[in-house]
Parts: sequence; C-alpha cells; structure tokens
Amino acid sequence: MLDYAALSALAAVVREGSFERAARALHVTPSAVSQRIRLLEERVGCALVVRGQPCAATEAGRRLCRHVDQVRLLEQDLQVALPALAPQDPARVRLPIAVNADSLATWAAPVLAAFAAEHPVLLEVVVDDQDHTNEWLRSGAVMAAVTGTARPAAGSNSQPLGAMRYRAAASPAFLARHFPQGVGAGTLARAPSLVFSTKDDLQSRWARRLCHRHVELPRHVLPSSQAFVTAAEAGMGWGMCPEADIAAQLRDGRLVELVPDTPLDVALHWQHARAASTLLERLTAAMLAAARRALRQG
Repeated sequence: MLDYAALSALAAVVREGSFERAARALHVTPSAVSQRIRLLEERVGCALVVRGQPCAATEAGRRLCRHVDQVRLLEQDLQVALPALAPQDPARVRLPIAVNADSLATWAAPVLAAFAAEHPVLLEVVVDDQDHTNEWLRSGAVMAAVTGTARPAAGSNSQPLGAMRYRAAASPAFLARHFPQGVGAGTLARAPSLVFSTKDDLQSRWARRLCHRHVELPRHVLPSSQAFVTAAEAGMGWGMCPEADIAAQLRDGRLVELVPDTPLDVALHWQHARAASTLLERLTAAMLAAARRALRQG
C-alpha cells in the first residue's frame, strides 16, 4: 500500500514550492514533511523532489503527484455517492489545468469561474503557449489542458475545441510609418512586432505564410493579452490578435489589418487524463460547450 500521508507531503511541497510552506499547509512541522518524503524516496528508490527555490518534482515525483490528484478526485466522487463517508468539513479538491493565454483572456475564464463556483474544487491554472501546454499534461503537472496539439499525451484523451482566429493588426499610424510601400519580407524584417513570449510563433507563422519563407522579425515581448491589444493600438508594434478581442477596434479604425483578409486560424484541443472522475467529466463538458459557442467550428 502507498503511504498517502507521505504522498500528500510530496504534493504539498511541489504545490507550495518549499518544505516550510508545505508544512504550514499540512499543519505539521517541516521536519515531519522532510521525513515523510525521505521515507517515500527510500521506498521508491529514487529522488522525488529537486530541492531548490522553488522545489520541483522529478519525473517520478510528478507521476506520484498526478496519482494523488486522481485519487482525491475519485474520493470526492465517492463522498458524493456515499455521504456517510464525507467528513463534516470536506476540503475542496485540487484540479490543476493548463490553458493558453488568449483562451484564458477570452472564452475560457468565464467557464472556469462558473465551474469553480458550482463545484468543490480549487483550480490551479497554468498559462503557457498552446503549443507547449500539452507538455504540462505529459509531465503529470496538470490533469487537463487547452492545447494546439491534437495527438493525446500518454494516458490522456483529446477532443477538438475549434479554431481561434487571429488577425495581423496594428494602428493606422504604425501601418503608414512602417509599411508605406506595402507589407513584404523586407518591411516585416524592420517593423517591430509584438509577441506574448519567446514561445509565441504566431507572428512568424503568419509572415512565413505571407512571404513563403522565414522572416526574422524584430519583436517586443509583452506577456499580457490585454496589454498586447493596448500596445498595438498605441503603435508599439504589430501582432497577431484574437479576432474576438479586436472586433470593435477594427470596426472603428483604431486598428487595421496589415494585409486585409489574411487571418490565421489556430486549432485548439482539450486533452485530459483518463481518470474516471465526475468532476473532470463535468469540466470537460463545460469547456467543450463554451468552445462550441466561442471558437470557429469545422
């Protein structure tokens, strides 16, 4: 049998980032947390935590943390089915997920908020590029993810959500200043672009499709979906903005497309662990329903 007190200590250290904060969360001493993890590592035969600032799980540690999350979800289902087993003051179950920033800033945040308000969960949302969120799921750090990858991670299911449409947009003054003779490889290589992070390649993908070759783009890094649109309006640079975010700006002329009618559609998928959990099934249904309303289908 696994020692679930030790597994809870491991999960707390990884979640809180230190032995001291994990001890406070579990209402025990840091030495008790350290001892539990040491005994668990001896039994497993390998390191489970990389001590640092913050502490992080090893690959084996992540697998055990994911197991703990799945067990807690199943226990919550059991307590609903058999109320006599439920404690007088049941704790909310942790549910870690990964979402790309643009989905979180548009259609995903309302559905996550409504789900958390209606169910006994504590959502832990990790934000990453849609081409990298599946890595969080594959590592066991999260139980579900909005991702640009269709192929499911091991032990997971994958369902299509739809496509998010992006437009290459800038302010009229920026367009007049940097592209007076039109948009091409040469002008794109000189005009500042906006990227959400170093992982964000939407601007490069759009430029490659337009110019039929790679263009090295000068870029500002701006890790905020809201600030991204504000910066484009202010003339800081051009960027790939979600169509839903800039519909009003395109209508009233605060933003214009660099090249009219050249959208970039990014297909998104919902991947989730195959744990037979009612909570995870309900979250999946809510995310799929919201995506059908917000994203382009087919």
